[in-house]
Amino acid sequence: ADPRVSARRATARRIGVFGGTFDPIHLAHLRCAEEAREQLGLERVLFIPAADPPHKTQRRVTPARHRVAMVRLAVAGHPAFAVSPIECERRGRSFTVDTLRALRARLPDAALTLLIGLDAFRDIGAWREYRSIFGLADLAVWTRAAGRLSRPRAILPVAARGDFCYASGTSELLHHTGTRIRFLTVTALDISATDIRQRSRRGRSIRYLVPASVERYVTNAGLYRRSRAAS
Repeated sequence: ADPRVSARRATARRIGVFGGTFDPIHLAHLRCAEEAREQLGLERVLFIPAADPPHKTQRRVTPARHRVAMVRLAVAGHPAFAVSPIECERRGRSFTVDTLRALRARLPDAALTLLIGLDAFRDIGAWREYRSIFGLADLAVWTRAAGRLSRPRAILPVAARGDFCYASGTSELLHHTGTRIRFLTVTALDISATDIRQRSRRGRSIRYLVPASVERYVTNAGLYRRSRAAS
C-alpha cells in the first residue's frame, strides 16, 4: 500500500456507512452500529436506507419514505448517528458500489468504513463490482458469535484473495490500495425485521424490539397490516 495514502487516511474523518432495507429498523441494528462506532473510533455512522434493494425480489418492500422516516426517528438524539437518503434520491436499484462512489465524491476528506454482517460478507462475491468496493472503503464485518475467525482470508471470493494480505501481527486483511477489512464481535441480539413484520401482521407486540418512536410510527402508519394498501 502507498504510505502516503495510509498517512492521509490516518488523519481523515472516520465515517461508518451502514446500508440496509431497515424494514423496520430495530434495536439489533442500532446496537451493532453503536458497538462498531465505539470499537473503530468512528466520528459518525451514516444509516442509508436502500431505495430498491436488489436482493429483496421475493417480497414487496415498504415504501422508502416510511423506512427513511423510521430510521430518522430511531437515530434521533444520538450525536454520532445520521441518516442519508442518498439511495432514495438516486433512481434505479440500490447498489453499494454506486453509493460508495457517490459518498467519496461528496466527502472527499473522509475515510469511509462499510459496516456489514458476516452473512452479507460471505455473499459479497454476488454484489455488483464487488472488487471495486474493497478499494473504495474499509470494511468492518461484524459477527455475533464469540471468538475469532480462524482463516478470514478464506471467506473472500477466490478472485479477490490475491488483492489482500494479512496486516502484520493481526487478523485484519490489507488491500493493495491501503484499505482494510476488520472483523468485529458484537453483542448477540436475536432480532429480525422479518419477525417484527410478522408480529405486527398478527397484532402482537413489537415493544422492546424497536425504539418506542418506531413502534408508534408503525402503529400510526398502519405498516405491515395485511389489509394495508400500498402507499
